[in-house]
Amino acid sequence: MQTGYKSKPRFVVFDVEGVLIPKNRFIFDVGKNLGVSQLLKMLFIGLLYGAGVVALKPALKRVFKIMQGVKIEKLIKIFDEIPLKPQLQSLFTQLKARNCKIALISSGIPTAIIEKMGSTLGADYAVGIEVGINDDALTGEIWGDTIETNGKRKVLERILAAEGLTLEDCVVVADDRNNSCIFLSETQKIGYNPDFVLRVNADTVVTGKLSKILPIIDGRPQQRSLPSKNDIIRETIHASGFFVPLLAVLVGVYPVALMTCIVSLLYSLSELLRMNKKNLPVISAITRNAASPAELYEFTAAPLYFAVGILLTLLLFPAPISDAAIAIFALGDSTASLFGGLISKKPLPFNKGKTLEGSIVGFFFAFLAGAFFISPALALIGAAVAMIIESLPLPVNDNILIPLGTGLALMLII
Repeated sequence: MQTGYKSKPRFVVFDVEGVLIPKNRFIFDVGKNLGVSQLLKMLFIGLLYGAGVVALKPALKRVFKIMQGVKIEKLIKIFDEIPLKPQLQSLFTQLKARNCKIALISSGIPTAIIEKMGSTLGADYAVGIEVGINDDALTGEIWGDTIETNGKRKVLERILAAEGLTLEDCVVVADDRNNSCIFLSETQKIGYNPDFVLRVNADTVVTGKLSKILPIIDGRPQQRSLPSKNDIIRETIHASGFFVPLLAVLVGVYPVALMTCIVSLLYSLSELLRMNKKNLPVISAITRNAASPAELYEFTAAPLYFAVGILLTLLLFPAPISDAAIAIFALGDSTASLFGGLISKKPLPFNKGKTLEGSIVGFFFAFLAGAFFISPALALIGAAVAMIIESLPLPVNDNILIPLGTGLALMLII
């Protein structure tokens, strides 16, 4: 730790999926071992949960029912092959050097596996879900506090009582709404690549390397940071969407829409191969150089949302509205992301992952992009709508909402 900053011993609680291991990777790898039909069933259940159609407990019950008959040793082996987040062991060592206690609490992975992981990393507590086992094979039954409403809070309070600690001593690091019950006002709340629910409730949002939580725990102010090579490549690709309307003018909307679909399919194939340690020439290399550290070990869906947003805007709105909406989205969103953290580290109060300065820069470039296709007055309106949507913590991915929302606003005005 740097001198001049004093940190007290803390109790650090980690969610597991999406924070310590790639999100949904365990379910995906188990389903892959069970066969294509079972994998598709499990992915569909996960999709329903992600959309909020099915609650966590019934979703997990269905998933583990599909796993009935799988040997527990097989599950452990599958989990052991999942890559941990980079430098995870180093992070836990540094937390221990700060005299921190560490707990892993999972709502989707059996306790036996979480305990093994906790032992490897040096965690003091490790709690997962309980699974029925008969002759070393899963019965399909699951239970435990972590799958119940407010169950993680009960687990946390039980551990704190055993340690003689309070909620004020806690740092909670999590990524999705299932952890809302432990994102309490008394705790220090760190959202790691969080969904829209935790993005609103977090005290601090961290993206990229998980080790960024260390200065936050130390009480050190966040510093401005230069964008990484990956950030620059990723946002350059994003900004290149500006040329899609120009291509549509040259060859037509439907050929461009078809090309977008083909590229999206190839990208999806590339990601599936990459998760199986194989490569699709060119595309896999681009992904490796553009993905953030958190995305390197999971299926990176952001480019697909980007393609869907552009595709729907092209097909739903006439030119020049579609052209302007796509250009505003491509240039405005990319520059807001690229310059936001560089100019300021003071987050918006309603969205800790965004900054006012980033939105202002994004607005300026979005206006320039829009003015290339429509009048300056309309471009101003379109840029304002796009940056408002970009700054809000919304349940639908902004790569879809920004171009569609901008296109709709322009359509209503003209």
